[in-house]
Amino acid sequence: MADAAALEALFVVQDRDLALDRLRHRRAGLPARAQATAAAALVASLDAEAAGARAERDVVASEESRLDDEATSLADQATRVERRLYSGEVSSPRELQAMQADIEQLRRHARDVENRELELMERREPLDARLASIEERLGAARDDLERARAELARGEAEIDAEVHAELTARGEAAAAIPGDLLAEYERCRARTNGVGVARLLGVTCQACHLSIPSTEAERIRRAGGAGGFAHCDNCGAILVAS
Repeated sequence: MADAAALEALFVVQDRDLALDRLRHRRAGLPARAQATAAAALVASLDAEAAGARAERDVVASEESRLDDEATSLADQATRVERRLYSGEVSSPRELQAMQADIEQLRRHARDVENRELELMERREPLDARLASIEERLGAARDDLERARAELARGEAEIDAEVHAELTARGEAAAAIPGDLLAEYERCRARTNGVGVARLLGVTCQACHLSIPSTEAERIRRAGGAGGFAHCDNCGAILVAS
């Protein structure tokens, strides 16, 4: 059973529910949300691109470092042999000749290694430039993402405050409605895309805007007058005769 005041309170609850639906739709569709999603995707893409470029650069840099160490080691060996050659410790012409040959071989090998190192340095330069470019774009994308997230948080906070106010108003209106009527309204609202109660104007339901038979309209008016409630045969909404 439902008196007129409870049915009118039901319309207030529905107004609040529809307002909440609109607010939630606005919240889901905030432009900053799409901007943040796009910025996050770009950051992830550039992160992956930077990781790939960095790995490629590091392979070349590692080999360059290894060759530098090798060239240094060869040069040190040649210096040590040369120092001994001119130290006067060795007097055998054959041994001196062998030492001279070793020095030449070591220095020739060192030059070959240095040339390979130089080639790697030339390969690394464009890799360094590419990585720097990606990291610059990545930094800008991260800044954009931070701004979009901050804007999204502000927008969500504003809407959340409105949602809170609507929920408070809904709760106050719902307190005047019998539990069975409120539960029936919520079931109808779930089935009818948000409209759980509607007025019957003449023979037209204001929820679906379809006409019902005049005998059914009269039955609904009688049900309302007796403290009951009826439903639209077309959409299922609770109907209240005006």
